[in-house]
Amino acid sequence: MMRIFSRNIVKVGMGNPCGLVKSCRLSLVSGRYLNYWKGLPHLPVPPLRETCERYLSALEPIVKEDELKQTTRLMEEFLKEGGDGEKLQKSLERKACTTDNWLTDHGLQTQYLDRREPLVVFSNFGFALPQMDFRDKLGQIRCAAKLITAVLDFKTMIDNETLPVEYMRGEPLCMMQYCQALSSCCIPGLKTDSLVFHGKSSNAPKHITVAHNSQFFTVEVYNSDGTPITVDQLCVQLERICNSPLETNMELVGILTTLRRDSWAKWYDRLVQDPSNRESVSAIERSICMLCLDGAMPQVYGKSGRCAALQMLHGGGSQWNSANRWFDKSLQFIIGEGGTCGLNILHAVIDGTASLALADHITASMKKPQMMPSPVELLPMPQKLHFNITPDIKNVIEEAKQSMDKIAEDLDLRVLVFSHFGKIFIKAYKLSPDAFVQMAIQLAYYRIYQQCCASYEAASMRLFRKGRLGVIMSTSSASAAFVKSFDDPKKQSTEKLELLEKAIKVHRWNTNMEIRGQIIYGHILALKNQAIEDDIPMPGIFTDPSLDKAFNFRLSTSQMSSKTGCLCFAGPDQPEVYDFCYSFTDDDITFVGSAWKSCKENNVIQLIQTLEDALLDMRMLLENETSSA
Repeated sequence: MMRIFSRNIVKVGMGNPCGLVKSCRLSLVSGRYLNYWKGLPHLPVPPLRETCERYLSALEPIVKEDELKQTTRLMEEFLKEGGDGEKLQKSLERKACTTDNWLTDHGLQTQYLDRREPLVVFSNFGFALPQMDFRDKLGQIRCAAKLITAVLDFKTMIDNETLPVEYMRGEPLCMMQYCQALSSCCIPGLKTDSLVFHGKSSNAPKHITVAHNSQFFTVEVYNSDGTPITVDQLCVQLERICNSPLETNMELVGILTTLRRDSWAKWYDRLVQDPSNRESVSAIERSICMLCLDGAMPQVYGKSGRCAALQMLHGGGSQWNSANRWFDKSLQFIIGEGGTCGLNILHAVIDGTASLALADHITASMKKPQMMPSPVELLPMPQKLHFNITPDIKNVIEEAKQSMDKIAEDLDLRVLVFSHFGKIFIKAYKLSPDAFVQMAIQLAYYRIYQQCCASYEAASMRLFRKGRLGVIMSTSSASAAFVKSFDDPKKQSTEKLELLEKAIKVHRWNTNMEIRGQIIYGHILALKNQAIEDDIPMPGIFTDPSLDKAFNFRLSTSQMSSKTGCLCFAGPDQPEVYDFCYSFTDDDITFVGSAWKSCKENNVIQLIQTLEDALLDMRMLLENETSSA
């Protein structure tokens, strides 16, 4: 559901904004982008029978034979002429005619706004920019100032609609995510959250929020003539913040945003009942973005990409930087004291491909030589945000610190820079680098567990209006045949190579089907949801145990290759999940794998090591077969 609110505010979802939001009507997309947007196709509803056949095919490698037979019988019943399948398909098609994107509307609600797990790690993801060359406070401040000016430059392009429209295979992509990335936030609700966007208008926010020592400040970032402030101006403002005295008996209010969403909603309502608190929370939520000037990180994290990733994802815990955040903000830009730099991103608002373009822009902009500064005006002092904390909220802050520390301790994240080969080597054998890596991940998993699992790769659906993410079902009968044969001494290398090539071909076909709108996962779940909306008895195909096995993904993967060396990472959104982000260069592949230590079946260190071996063995297979040909 989308609700449009007053002046420059658009609200999505059903959460309670506690009177901070007024109402009216405004679109997030206008002008030049609107013309492109109108030209984008609506997401089609795939043919029912084709989806059902592909669903049964996806089940083959992950369920037992008798389970597949039972599911096939249920599917035949579901597809009978005039039966439940036909009725639900027609209902979904009618809905698709009245909405810009039936998948995005449903997916946003169920995958993000309705979930009650904390945003930190479970939902928000991040990028680490390349290590910056500074080692002291002044260097940290100047780096932060250059970063924010790059963000404001990006914002100007969004506001003026001069940011180039992106294309995939010669076709324009939806740009809506950029229009909602800044000046937005998530507001917690007891049962579901809300997204609030502060869009373009004369009353649009002109300030950022700066977090330092777990205290929050607002800084105006535009001069009186409307021009963005300079790096030097911003340095002065950030120095003022860093030199401000620490508040005595200060409470870590930011740590409350790491709570479960239902718990945070309850205490959010209590917090904003106080006028001073309400004003401070509103200032944070309306701000263009959050800038977090961090302190030290735990030494056990080391100084590698792993430390940067953990800093961006959760901040290290309550004694380090986890309270120096407001995880409800769409974009938090984080500068560490030792040269680390990156983003924490609200996934409900923006996906990886769009936020990666922002990260690449920032990285490239920060490397450009600065123009000679023009005369600048005096700026108002940064305003410290004050909170009145009652004893009951103080107790909840202590509980939030403990729960945050458990999350930080439980998350295991590892980085593998695989330097033996990259996409040039794979392409030399006329193979898809992405599909090649997908098969390597599945091979590594099979070597450890001796079974195939449901796995998926995220796919961008931005060829369609309001397109967000699709789900490529990575495990197939072809991939299962490949991984099962690879270590079989009875199999010849020629046969193994043929199975690899077939598995890669199937994955590429599935990928193309997904990004073209012929989806399985989203279609099946939308039909199930339609049964609830239409108030009909739930068809047996949706209560079948095979459905849980098909969509209970153990491997969550995404390719995020940066032009400027940015590193993408995410946490597992479920206890039993491994999350893998990977990126290519011509000569290497970087992986970031994560899992929960509390899931005793998972061992991300072992999986990363096994993945490296799998890639080397697959290279050997290619080289040996080529030399013997």
